[in-house]
Amino acid sequence: MKYLLFRLYGPMSSWGDIAVGEIRPSFTHPSKSAILGLVAAALGIKRNEEEKHRSLAKALGFAVLVESAGFPLFDYHTAQVPSGKENYRTRRQELWGDRSDLNTILSTRDYRVDGLYTTILWVKKHCEFDLDRITVKLRQPDFILYLGRKSCPVALPLEAQTVDAESLVDAVGKVRFLDMVPLGFKHSGHRNLYWDDDGTAGIEQHNIFERRDFPLSRGRWQFDTRKERHAAST
Repeated sequence: MKYLLFRLYGPMSSWGDIAVGEIRPSFTHPSKSAILGLVAAALGIKRNEEEKHRSLAKALGFAVLVESAGFPLFDYHTAQVPSGKENYRTRRQELWGDRSDLNTILSTRDYRVDGLYTTILWVKKHCEFDLDRITVKLRQPDFILYLGRKSCPVALPLEAQTVDAESLVDAVGKVRFLDMVPLGFKHSGHRNLYWDDDGTAGIEQHNIFERRDFPLSRGRWQFDTRKERHAAST
């Protein structure tokens, strides 16, 4: 099996969860929808290109090795928005005009600080975007890449690379990334692997979870449930 691996690190990240009302939580590790969105941004796929997003979601298998989940950060967030439903091209354009027409939205937003994640993708179904093309675009993306939210930019190169391996664990063992220790990063010593239900992990499964992070419609913000297997490793 051919696998594409790349590593995500940033001062802050936010990986979403079921959000109700003013509470905007973050999971401890990347969701499949967040990673597919990042890949789509690298490929230059726009948000309204629904068919391409669906094709990408169906074609790619997903796993993530959590090298460090970081620690939580909670933000009491305020934002001003106009009353109308017009489409604005920039934030400046959105706020331009009668200040009395602006409303303030309050929310609590959760983040992960200093998290480090190795993402693994593989092809389950033929798609126009193969792993080699995705690898090239992750190195030279068409759009800016974020770790879940626009306030969470990527801090280091993704170092995207492909390897041939028999399993996810085998693929992680073959890949070579930048050593983070000279940069002051301290590994916790405990790592967790999460993978799609049909992936070949190469390690005994400990748990299985259900996550609502399989994208159905980007425009309507609709997501389906997905089985996610888990195993702890050293």
